[in-house]
Amino acid sequence: MKRTGARGFTLVELMIAAAIIGILLAIAVPNYQDYIRKASRSAAQSELLELASIQEKIFLNSSAYALNVTSAYTGTSAGGLGRTSGTTQDGKYTLSVTPSAAVTYTLTATPVAGTSQATDGAISINEAGQRLWGTVAW
Repeated sequence: MKRTGARGFTLVELMIAAAIIGILLAIAVPNYQDYIRKASRSAAQSELLELASIQEKIFLNSSAYALNVTSAYTGTSAGGLGRTSGTTQDGKYTLSVTPSAAVTYTLTATPVAGTSQATDGAISINEAGQRLWGTVAW
């Protein structure tokens, strides 16, 4: 009997391929998750800068800052910042404003529990332009 060339993969070859895929996934998945976390943080920082800009417009109109993130934007301190959901666009941070005598404010983006940002730390900006991520400047 003449034996023809075997076709297919051996079990050893399949196990080597599975091991290589496992190693690549072990490296790629954490890096991808870190990339997503950084991208969401950057988006939240951009939204805080946008809200800070709106606060300054409101201050020019009424010599006071808005006291609420979720109230409708009216252009004066009697209104709010117009974010009806109270969260960032991706829903990973809750937005809030902490006023002080209507002449200072701190806008804060706090990570929502159960999201990839949950352990990321709060991001804030105040009327003086001081930007903090936890206790570190961003």
